[in-house]
Amino acid sequence: MDKYYYFVAQLPYLHFDKETYMNIELFFNEGLKWLSNKDYNVLKSININEYQIKPYDPEIVKKYKQFEYELRLDMANYRRAKKMSQEYKTKYVPSGILRESTPLEIEKALMKARWDFIDELEIDHHFDLEKLITYLLKLQILERLFTFNKEKGFEKFKQTCEVNYE
Repeated sequence: MDKYYYFVAQLPYLHFDKETYMNIELFFNEGLKWLSNKDYNVLKSININEYQIKPYDPEIVKKYKQFEYELRLDMANYRRAKKMSQEYKTKYVPSGILRESTPLEIEKALMKARWDFIDELEIDHHFDLEKLITYLLKLQILERLFTFNKEKGFEKFKQTCEVNYE
């Protein structure tokens, strides 16, 4: 079965930076009802934090992983140039954001770049496995985005930077 009309139709539309009732656990619970075992296992293997391309990855996952690799390389090149006091024009995130924003704002900008790329991957995919893959990638972005806690982060920062003079 390669068309998942009923499954996709019941999924809420996802917006970047807006919480939803849908979470990864619920997504997979619903997936058990509608997906073939093979497609379910493909979805279970997808992790947005992994960017090493594997031969058995679906084509859409390979495209995402290639983008992720390029994004990380772009950030590494930016940091290297900055360390050497050189100019570097980033490809995926405006350099001004990287220079003038907090680490949280930068992380959000990187997540938004990922989200926008996934939006492009979704074009022409409506009720197929590829649509579900892109949906899952977006859910993983939202899950990470909403685990950030400004107060806890600041406390952790203070603890990390605290100097003990005893």
